[in-house]
Amino acid sequence: MIIEVHRSELTDLRTIPTRAAPLAPGQARLRIDAFALTTNNVTYAVFGDAMRYWDFFPTDEPAQWGRVPVWGFGTVVETTADGCAVGERFYGYFPMAEELVVEVGRPDERGITDVAAHRAPMASAYNRYVRCAQDPIHRADREAQQMLLYPLFFTSFLIDDFLADASDFDAEQIIVSSASSKTAIGVGFLAHQRGRRIVGLTSARNRAFVEGLGIYDDVIDYGALGTIAESPSVYVDIAGNPDIRQAIHADAPGGLRYSMVVGGTHWDHVAESTGAVLAPPAPQFFFAPDQIKKRTDEWGTAELNRRVAEAWDRFSGWTDSWLQVESMQGATAVADAFTDLLAGTPDPSVGFACSMAAPAN
Repeated sequence: MIIEVHRSELTDLRTIPTRAAPLAPGQARLRIDAFALTTNNVTYAVFGDAMRYWDFFPTDEPAQWGRVPVWGFGTVVETTADGCAVGERFYGYFPMAEELVVEVGRPDERGITDVAAHRAPMASAYNRYVRCAQDPIHRADREAQQMLLYPLFFTSFLIDDFLADASDFDAEQIIVSSASSKTAIGVGFLAHQRGRRIVGLTSARNRAFVEGLGIYDDVIDYGALGTIAESPSVYVDIAGNPDIRQAIHADAPGGLRYSMVVGGTHWDHVAESTGAVLAPPAPQFFFAPDQIKKRTDEWGTAELNRRVAEAWDRFSGWTDSWLQVESMQGATAVADAFTDLLAGTPDPSVGFACSMAAPAN
């Protein structure tokens, strides 16, 4: 089974059967064992057109329907390609489906790349599948944490690295919207470790959770933005809400030094506009692969991986104090979890670990 989302009405989902075709030479069929669903996947859908997320896993009706990418684990069940064997397990980018056929390219000790023509224009980081047996961060007993948090943490690492590399644009505090989201938590954790002052913006409903994390110096409800401490600031916009962005740009006490757009957790507000002219600086969309390329060129892949893995070890252990993993099995349960994320109803401490396989009776 495959779950598809209507591109112009994200709450409209449909489930279609998998149509398994014989493999062509050089292909491998991966059974998708498990994948995570978080607000990050909502961001993929919201920015599906702008950032070409819909292009990774094409549908038969691309004008209307799309397949939202997810991060998870898959096992090779059939192959006609050199470089991967039946039974090997990989971590990477999948659709919400039971299986994925990849065109195996650039195999090496660490993994393989899907070199299918439709994926060639996309950032290579999203086309890579890492061998679990060779992955330095993989732990069999912590796969849920890896698929739920690692892709978001990697983005958080790159955001924090980008800011640190720019000396935080000479700002004295970092303001982060959607402070209860897992990407924001990663940014807050890393910046807190650097000794930076962090202000988390959140809803009144999630305030207690955000405060309890202990990584934000101040937690502000969206209705009280005027109470942010006066200090030169950087804004990391994970909510994508134009009303909040307008308020921060207009009223940031002490001046706004840089404005970064990361996500769209407030997905139903992203396309809205107040019509007012946004006070400078102009928001800059953060595209993680650009920072990956920069650091790969400067540090090399091995050093980048080492630094990320070291930071991940610290972060992953800390998340045990608050992360609750909820298993969702079967297409109906998975679709319901995605709909709940769109509605913003799950507790921020919860992460959905999903499988399209029907639950055992």
